[in-house]
Amino acid sequence: QVQLVESGGGLVQAGGSLRLSCAASGRTFSDYAMGWFRQAPGKEREFVAAITRSGGTTYYTDSVKGRFTISRDNAKNTVYLQMNSLKPEDTAVYYCAAAMSRWGVLRKTRDEYNHWGQGTQVTVSS
Repeated sequence: QVQLVESGGGLVQAGGSLRLSCAASGRTFSDYAMGWFRQAPGKEREFVAAITRSGGTTYYTDSVKGRFTISRDNAKNTVYLQMNSLKPEDTAVYYCAAAMSRWGVLRKTRDEYNHWGQGTQVTVSS
């Protein structure tokens, strides 16, 4: 089983940037496709971005395309979410997630992931 710990959240003004990190431990990190999700108060947890085991392919929800970048460093057992041009509507708790997968597979829905971190709060002020 893999354990996930997010960090890097905080308070930022609109237009600013943050980089979230998710450190994995317990199993071979490169066995897992990874994703980022977020949950705003009173809303469902929604998909943000996904990345394949190798990091060669990524996928984003439309609302963050061109602003967010997901990446991973398998040598450091870490996945990142670089968030630029932040908007107040990006305010949420951000979660990373892992799913053991074949090479080249992207996981885009909550139900495909079975390992979750505890979340990190991102607040964007207007």
